[in-house]
This record gives sequence, structure tokens and C-alpha cells, in this order.
Amino acid sequence: MATSWELPTELCCRPLALVALTGMDVTYNAVHRAIWDAFSANRRADRVPLAFRVLPGDHEYPKCKTKRQSYEWYIPKGILKTGWMNKQLNMVPAVVVVFFDLDWDEPLWREKQMECATRVEVVRASLQGRSTRVAVVLIQKNAPLPPGEDMVAAERAAALCSACELSAKSLFVLPHTDHLLGYIIRLENAFYELAQNYYHMEARRVKSHKEFLNKTTHQLLFVRHQFKIAFYNEMKQDTHTALKHYKQAYQHLNEVRTHDTNMLEIKTVSGFINYKICRLSFQHNAPLDAIAQFRKHVDLFKNKVGCAELAFEHSSWISKQFQVFGDLFDEAIKLGLTAIQTQHPGFYYQQAANHAITRKQLCRKLCDPTAKYPSTDPLELAAKLDFYGQRPWRQGHQSIDPPDAQKEREGILSLQLLELTVDHSWIIIPLLSSAVAQFKKYKSARMKRYLMVQMGEEYYHAKDYGKALTLLTRVLWDYRSERWWALLTSILTCALKCAYLVANVQEYISIALELIGRYTLTSAEEKTRIQMNLIRVMSGDPPEPEPECVPDAVEEAKQLWTSEAIQTIAQPFTIELQNLVPFVECKAGFSLASNPPDKHMVLDVYLCVRCPFPIRFSKLSVLLSNPAYNKHCTLADSRGIANSDAGDAETGDLYLVPGQVKHHQFLLIPTVEDVGRKVEITSVALELGTPGTRSAILHWQGGGGDAATNTSAPRVMSGRRREDQPSEIDWDGLSLYSSISVVPRPPRVQVQLKHKPPALANEFYAVELTVESQEEDEITEVSLHVGLKDGQDTSLESTTHICFDAPTQEDAETFIDKPQPQAPGLSVGSLRSGEKVTRTMYMRCLQVGQRMLSVRVVYNIQVSIGKQASPICCTCVKEEIVPIETVMPVDASIRLKSLLMDALEQIHYDEPFLLLTDISCVSPWSITISSTELQLTEALRPATGQLESHIHKLQLNKNDRASDCYCLTAPLNKIHQGSVLMGEYSIRWRRADADDSIPYVMTVLSLPEVPIMNLPVMVEMELPAHGRVREPLGITYTLHNRTATVQEMEVMMEPSEAFMFSGHKQVHFRLLPYGKHILTYNLYPLLSGHMVLPRLHVNMLRYPGTTDQIISKMMPTHVFIMPTGKEAMEEVFAGS
Repeated sequence: MATSWELPTELCCRPLALVALTGMDVTYNAVHRAIWDAFSANRRADRVPLAFRVLPGDHEYPKCKTKRQSYEWYIPKGILKTGWMNKQLNMVPAVVVVFFDLDWDEPLWREKQMECATRVEVVRASLQGRSTRVAVVLIQKNAPLPPGEDMVAAERAAALCSACELSAKSLFVLPHTDHLLGYIIRLENAFYELAQNYYHMEARRVKSHKEFLNKTTHQLLFVRHQFKIAFYNEMKQDTHTALKHYKQAYQHLNEVRTHDTNMLEIKTVSGFINYKICRLSFQHNAPLDAIAQFRKHVDLFKNKVGCAELAFEHSSWISKQFQVFGDLFDEAIKLGLTAIQTQHPGFYYQQAANHAITRKQLCRKLCDPTAKYPSTDPLELAAKLDFYGQRPWRQGHQSIDPPDAQKEREGILSLQLLELTVDHSWIIIPLLSSAVAQFKKYKSARMKRYLMVQMGEEYYHAKDYGKALTLLTRVLWDYRSERWWALLTSILTCALKCAYLVANVQEYISIALELIGRYTLTSAEEKTRIQMNLIRVMSGDPPEPEPECVPDAVEEAKQLWTSEAIQTIAQPFTIELQNLVPFVECKAGFSLASNPPDKHMVLDVYLCVRCPFPIRFSKLSVLLSNPAYNKHCTLADSRGIANSDAGDAETGDLYLVPGQVKHHQFLLIPTVEDVGRKVEITSVALELGTPGTRSAILHWQGGGGDAATNTSAPRVMSGRRREDQPSEIDWDGLSLYSSISVVPRPPRVQVQLKHKPPALANEFYAVELTVESQEEDEITEVSLHVGLKDGQDTSLESTTHICFDAPTQEDAETFIDKPQPQAPGLSVGSLRSGEKVTRTMYMRCLQVGQRMLSVRVVYNIQVSIGKQASPICCTCVKEEIVPIETVMPVDASIRLKSLLMDALEQIHYDEPFLLLTDISCVSPWSITISSTELQLTEALRPATGQLESHIHKLQLNKNDRASDCYCLTAPLNKIHQGSVLMGEYSIRWRRADADDSIPYVMTVLSLPEVPIMNLPVMVEMELPAHGRVREPLGITYTLHNRTATVQEMEVMMEPSEAFMFSGHKQVHFRLLPYGKHILTYNLYPLLSGHMVLPRLHVNMLRYPGTTDQIISKMMPTHVFIMPTGKEAMEEVFAGS
């Protein structure tokens, strides 16, 4: 039978040791129910693998057969009995557990002991000689005492074991306490050990039969016994030993002599054993062993067909083998196995589907549907077979020839007729679906598409035409893009049949559009037939039936096509053609890449059909990115699809002849808002049919194209005529622009800029702009727009001010805080042809660097397009980009000097010093400095009088330098400590050649920060400008205490060879806080010339060694001594 090798449930499940629980009333006894729930519920993976069943104490177990003493005359009738695995799993327990409620302190102990022994005896009697282990569990209310402490319990346990004929290891105590689950798990472990021992002994018992067997007559027993040993080891959870014995069983099975009468049984059992080997190999993480075993299995049996009249059985069996292995492979992957793209379950599901298809084909070839079923049913006992894989009409027969030839023929006939009742498509489709899922998972796109096509065909054979159509249309795009025209034609043909049979109007039209095109490989007669059907459908009539369809399905389809639901479809539907290869092709585009607004935009549309005979469309529409043009890009032909007149209609002609290119041209006037933008073709729509009855809108995205062409390039060649036929257009060489840029009208004005670069930082830089019109007509609304070009550094934009208004002196001070990189537009008015206008703009740059100045002239002009009566207004823009470099006008440096003109790095409180400013002209242009101004901070003040600048109305040329000098002092201030800010130095200037209207601008320089120190003492020296030899010279030293404490002072005058002096050579005194002390000396010069004065050393005892060097810098070190008398002077001058 075709289903005799279906894997039984007991073969596919995980074998578990069976433990029978007796003596429990789980229905009415709450304690027993709780115990049973603990055994059966929540069987996690960490608990021992056991199967529990609650049985009555007098349950009848399967009878044990009489042990055979010899196999000498025994001839086996089959390999594997159908009920053996089920019996081992569900009927014959490895352990029978007798539960009995008995406490150690039971008053009626002897009566309870006898009752327990009786129950155990009943169980042993029902097992009838089987080696099933028997155990007793005493259910007690109290927890037991530790071993050795309860002597009564020990004595009674020994007595109970003796009465029940049990070993002490088979007696257990189960206290019903809060820790019941813990006791149950300990019991399970004990039962598992007893079950292991039972299955081990059963395997040894079967193995002991081997010495009585011979391979001449008992070859089948070798297979059976090895299978039983493996199964017992599997129930024992020893999977490695089980795998070894399954492999031995498979090897013994291959040694069995095969013939037609036992071929089915051998293949059935081999499938069982192969399943076990592959499953355990995957379980042992040895996938390569499983794959190798399966390949060997298929190679061994792929040619063992058996009975030729039942060849479909062999294909069914092979298909089942691939399906089962695919399931095992997929299950292993879900458990963590890693597969690859070239080895995954999808290949096995695919092979299973292929063999199922072969089975269907053999069924149609071998089975005669007109034959009559035999009067006596040969398959009556098909569900009651004694051995797997045997024929029901000759069970137990192992000879080569069948016992009854007539029954054999009737059996074969009944199997053939039974096969005819099988709907093979619903066997093939799930297999293909599983294969598709696997190939999709492993990213094998082509294999997935191929299998989807097979699924679609099977759905078609299964008469589920809707699903077939869905699957086939889903893969069409890939075959179009890869240009598999033969495959595409075959799929489209099948899809057209499905669309007809389900009366899907839109899909029928869409598929017909492709089948009558130039890329499909159907015959001309077939294309003509399809085009005629297309015209019928578009005219509202039902199409002619598609060939090779099932007659019943055709009759149903005719009723669908004539139904009211189909006939009342009047709403147009859209068919997207960019993903199809239809019979009509379209190329739409512009003849130029750019177009000014004063010329027509030329939009060309080329249409060509490749169908067998001419066809008429009803409407052509081109949709652009600006909807304002759409109403001008429409062409209608209202004569209907069935009208064959080729003449022009009143509004347009859309009658297309096969192979001839139809050209339509639209002239569009650009709109003002599209200037500077792109106008793109968004889509082209061609309507087929008659509106109001049935119409299809053929829609192309962009400017046309289909799945067989590439029209994505924005720039393409212009169309050309064929050389052999100049009147015809070469379609393949025809190309257009998919978009057009509406560029501004070219300006016809001249812009001149007059200026003197480079610009100086902070000045008002004047640029003279002259605009001359070269247009033939008057231009209006002329405006000037000046500013920095976009995209420059933001620091340049924030330090630039541009304007057209003449600056004032007030602007020179406020523009600094008002950056304006773009000047407001300046309206000029209208200009006639040849007329000029001049304007001056001013740019002030606070930062050096190069700026790109943009000068734009915008104006309007009235122009006429073609023969249009009313002119249109065009806006023209002329832009000039001028680089302007900005440089610094002056370079200023600051120097600090002492009154003795020594350089200072720091200043002291209340000590005068000199501030010198040097101004250098670094500009290539001469500049005029109006004035300079020194602005001091609160920390400094003039030493005498007011601050006066010595630079006024001074012109500096390049590299010229001017200096200014100020005498300053820092009054004592406790707030300013460490360093002070000096202030700012301002220079007011402009170009020397600038017009008087240009104001002076001010460049402000920040003075540096200077360190400042507070000296505890200050010395003032009063000294005449000069002296004479041998004439007294008076000197006065005034010492000031700058501290709030009394200072101990020590002063010493150092001797000098050029002077004699009178006064204290060394003196010690005290200075009161903020007090002063005056020392007076009379010097008597001895020599003439620029002489070194005697040095005064001042030492403060509170600040030893720190003041003398600082104070020495405060006082003059030399004085000029003149000779005495006229003669002496003459000698001096004569000597010099």
C-alpha cells in the first residue's frame, strides 16, 4: 500500500521507560491525587526520563509468550511486528510500584502486612512470569526518623520485605509532608535505576538468542533481534549503544534477499531503521554521519522498484524518505545545528516534491480509472497487519512467488484504484512550500522562484486557480529582469489560464498585454487569438476559453465572465507597465536639456506596438512635475477600440500599426515660476478601451520604458531616422531627455565696475557701477543687488557692511555694530536700448581677507513666443563676481620707556613713565591721519596736564612712520594689583585721495596689559641741568615711605673720583608711615665732561637687598660739567 511506510507514532516519539503505579485512588483520595500530580505534572528536563501510568492492582498485563527452546524448525513470517513497539512503550512496564498506606506505628500491623503481601502477590500473578521489577512504597503521615534510631521501623520493614518476598532495596517510604516533591524525585531516581536494570536484562535476553540462529533461514530474525536490542537501549537512554545496534540491524537487512513479494516489507523496515539512525546521529551532533547514512540509504533502494504495476509506490516511498530526513535536518537546525547554503533541508524537501510529482505521473500512466474494484476486498485487513510492510492479502508469506496469482492481481488492481483517489497536488504543495521557506532562509533566490513556479503549477492542477495566479505573478518580475523569455512565456501562459478561470479581468488584461508582445515566444496564431480575446474583454464581452483547460472549470469560468459582477465593471483600472514587457512601448521626453522661458518647450511622445494586428487606444496623457502643463499634454481618440479606420480623428489619432512608430508632439510655454527649476515627466498614461464600458489605463513611470529596457539615464541621444527607410524612425536608436531645465533668459546688459583695489580695513570703499542696456526693447523694473557671494566664511559676512547711501561721519561710528553683507536692492527704473546708468556703492570691511562681491542686475522685458498675440514678461538676471582683497592701512606698535629712556617691562605706582606709539603705513595707498587719541583706563593718568596728540593732519605714504609720546603715571590703588589694562589708542584716518564727502574712519588699537609693582620707598632727586668745574653743585634727595609702617632706613653715599662732596656719607634714620626725609649734598666737580654722579645706596632693613637696585634706576646717573673761564672753554672746544 502507498501508506504502509508511514512512520508509526511509537517509532517517532522518544522512548521512555514505563513505570506502572498501582494501589492509588487518584479520584477520591486527596493524598493519592497529590502524589500522582507530583509524578506527572511539570516534567522538566532535569527530571529522569520516565513515563508513569496509574493502573489498578489487578490489571491484566500482556501475556508472556512461551520461551522457545530451539529455532531449528522455526521459519519467521516477517521482520518487525506492528504491535511490538507500542507494547513495550505503553503496555509492559519495566517497574510496577505498589502504593500502600501504612505507618510504622500502625496498631493492626499484622493485618495490614498480610494485605500488602496479598497485593504484591496479585501483581506478580498478573505479570505471569515477566521480569518486570516490583517495588512497594509505604505512604506514611509522619516523617521518618534518621536511620538507626527507629528500631521498630527497622524490624517491621524487615518483616514486610520477608512477607512480600522483596529485597530491602525495593521497599520505600513516602511521607506525606510539605517536602513531598523532594521525596518524589528521590523515588523517581530509584525507579529509574530499577527500570535501567530491567531493560538491560531484556536486551541481554534477546541477544542470547543469537547462538540459536543461522543466516540461511533466520536472516529476518537477525534484523528483528538487533532492532529490539537497540530499542531496549534507547528506552534505557543509552543512545550510543542503540545507534550501534540500529546500524547492525540495517546491515543485516541489506543482506536479506529481495524479490517482489518482500520488497515492500524490506523498504518499510529499512525506512524505520534509517529514521532511527539519522535521528540519533543528529542528536549526537554528527550531521555528516546522518547525511552519509541517508545518501547510502537512498542509493541502495532507489532502483529497487519492486512490482512494476505499483511503481508509484516506490516513488511515494522515496518521497517520504526525503521528507522525513528534511524534517529531521530542520529539527536539528532549530536545536542549534548550523547549515550552509549548499546543504540545508530545502534540498531534501525539493527532492521529496520531485518524487511526489513522479508518483503522480506514474499513477496517471499505470492506473486505469475505468477498472472495477474486486468483489472481495483484498485490502480489508490493511489496518490489522501482523508485520510492517506486508500485503494484507498474503500476510506472513516469504516465498518468492505469490501463493495465489488471482488474489495478487486483484490486490494490485485495488491498490491502483486506491491510488487514483489520492489528490497528489496536496501532497506536493506542502513539500514545495517547505522547500521555498528553506531556500528563502538561506538566500537562494533563483531556487526559491523556481519552486514557487512549481507550486503555482500544482495549485493549477489542484484547481485552486486563485492561489496559482498569485504565486505565478509574484515571480514574473524576476524572470523579466533577467530576460528568461522562454520561462517567462511558459509562466505567463499558465497565469493567463488561471486569470481566465477565476475571471480576474485586470490580471487577464495585464498578462495578455505581455503575451502578445515581441519578447514572448508564443506563436503568431496564439498571439492573434490572445489579442482578439483582449479586444473582446475591453469591449465588455467574455473572452474565448483558453486551450487545455479542464472542461468543468471552463464551464464555471464562462458563468463568471457573464455574471453581473463582471459585466458591470466600468471603473477604469491602472496597470503599471514599467515592471512588465507589454506589446505597446512608449518613449516620451524633451528634445533639449534646457530651454529659455521665451521659447516653446518641445515634448515628444513616441508609441510603437508589437502585437499581431493594429489596435486603437482612446487617450494619451503626459503628466509633468508642474500640473499646469498637464491639460496641454492630452490627446484623445473617441472612435473606440474596435474601430479600424486609420484616418485622423477630430481630436487625435491613436490608431497604432504594428512595427510603425507613432509620433506626437506637444509645445509648452514655460511658466514664470519654473524659471531656474527642472520640469520632469512624472508619468505617461495610455488608455485602452472605451470609457463607460471597460477601460484600462496603461501607466509608465517617468518617460516610458519597461522591464526589458533601461531608461534611467537622464541624458540620452536624440532620435534618428532609419538609413534604409528614411521615412521611418529607428525605435532602438530613439532617445530623449526625461527632464528639461527652464533657464533664465540670457541677459543683454553690460555691467562695469570701477574701483581702486585693494580695500583698506575699516574704510568706506567706493565701487562705481555702470549698467548699459543692449536689449532691442525697453527694459523695466531694473534693480541693482550687491552683496557678498553665498557660501563664504561667516566671519567675513559678520564684518562687512554694504550700502548705496553715501556715508556720513555718524555712519562711520555706527556701521561697526551693524553688519550688512547684502545691500538692499536699488531700483533704477527703466532703460531704453543703449542707455546707461551709474551708481556708487560703499563697502566697509572690518576684517582683512578676500571677499567675493556679487553684483546682480535684475530687470523685466516683454517678449513674444512664436505667433502668440500677447507677449509674456521675462525676468533676466546679469551677475558679475568681483574678488576684492582687504588689507590693513597701518601697523601700530607700543613701547614703554622710563624718564631716562630705558625700556620698561613693568611700571611702578606713582612713578612717571613714557608711552611711545609708532604708526607705520602699510597700505599701497597714501593715507591722511586727522588725529590720534589716547584713552586711558582708571589705573593710569597723565603725569602732567592733559593728554595731547602730536599727530594732526599728517599724510603718510607707504612705509612712512609717525610717532607719538605721552608721559603717564599710575596712582597708588589697592584695587589694581599685579597688572593693569592701559586703554585704547585711536587713529582717525582716510585715503589721501578720497573725496571730501567720505568721512574719516577710526581705527582703534587696544593697548597691552602691563605688570605693575608697589615700591615701599621712592626717591626724588633734584639736580641742576649742568655744573662747572670747581664750583659747588647742590643735590637734594627726598625719600618717601610708601608703606603704612615705620621703616628703618640706611643711606650711604658712594665716593667718586670726579667729585668731592659734603654731607652724610652714611646715615641711619626712620621714616614714618607715608612720611618723607630730605638729604642734601654739595658736590664739588673736579673734572669736566659728562660725568658719573656719586651713587646713593638706599637700604631698607625691613626689605634687605631688594630696594637698592630698583631705586638706582629712578635717579639720573650722569651730569654734564663745564670747564671754568673763557680760556678753558676754548681749550675744550679746540680739543673736541
